[in-house]
Amino acid sequence: MSIFTPEDLILYLYQETSPSDTTAIKDALTNDWVLQQKFNVIETSVGELTTELYAPRAEVLLNVLNYARNTMPVTSE
Repeated sequence: MSIFTPEDLILYLYQETSPSDTTAIKDALTNDWVLQQKFNVIETSVGELTTELYAPRAEVLLNVLNYARNTMPVTSE
C-alpha cells in the first residue's frame, strides 16, 4: 500500500518533487502494482492533454462570418 497521492504522482511526472520524494516514488512505483497503474493513467491523461489542437480552415471561418453578416437584422440608429 502506497502513501502517495495522485497529486504526488503528478508532481513526480513533471519533475517537481524533491530528490528524496523522487527516490521514494521511484521505489514505490517499482514495488507497488496499484501505484504503477495509477501513474500510468495519469501519464496517459497528461499525454492526451498535450496533443495538438486543430484550427478550422480560413474558408470555414469566413463562411461562418459571412453567414452571421447576412442573417444579422439591419438596424437603423
